Amino acid sequence: MSNIEEIVDSLENKISKILHKQEVLKQTNLKLHNQLQLSEKKLQEQNEKLIFWEEKYEALKIANTILGSDNNKRETKLKINALIRDIDHCIAQLSE
Repeated sequence: MSNIEEIVDSLENKISKILHKQEVLKQTNLKLHNQLQLSEKKLQEQNEKLIFWEEKYEALKIANTILGSDNNKRETKLKINALIRDIDHCIAQLSE
């Protein structure tokens, strides 16, 4: 009987250790999941900032060209033409 009791005790001990490890892994997983969500949120914010600053840069390039700079004159003309086409398209839709 002693042998069976030792086996049962050993099994209980091992099960207890496994359950403890499982709990530790659950906590670690939750922590990593929270860190991942935080990192994804920060990445999204940085992407939004990047888009904002790229738009600002493009606007500044156009303004600089309009003020007399020769560097981006062709791009500015193309952008103005695209805006005029968009406005014409909007006017055409409104008049329908």
